[in-house]
Amino acid sequence: MYPESIVKPMKDELTTVGFEDCNTPEAVDNAIKTKGTVLMVVNSVCGCAAGAARPGVKMSLTGDKKPSKLTTVFAGFDIESVAQARKHFAPYPPSSPAIALFKDGELVHFVERHNIEGRNAQMIADHLKMVYEEFC
Repeated sequence: MYPESIVKPMKDELTTVGFEDCNTPEAVDNAIKTKGTVLMVVNSVCGCAAGAARPGVKMSLTGDKKPSKLTTVFAGFDIESVAQARKHFAPYPPSSPAIALFKDGELVHFVERHNIEGRNAQMIADHLKMVYEEFC
């Protein structure tokens, strides 16, 4: 488990722009069950989270269409919350970072780590904007 002093600034990158930090399994379930669209970001300390996932997710929110609710859990820190979130990501294997979009409680799109690595923030943002156009 990572120390809070390392994790907090990385969490803040998302929570300061409106993401709800789901730090309990109940918070995860309540967020996902929300009517409408819910974006859940599995945040991480890795370089692809810092260089592409977090900036890309933030950039994706500049368009007209965006999820109704923004949520996040942190891999390697929010252990129980991440485990609960991953139950909702089936059939996808555990991945961090990862980006999930739910609509009315159902997983409709999932971006795994291997779809984040090697891509820049703008590519992630453009991809997510297309997803929002379809589902939000």
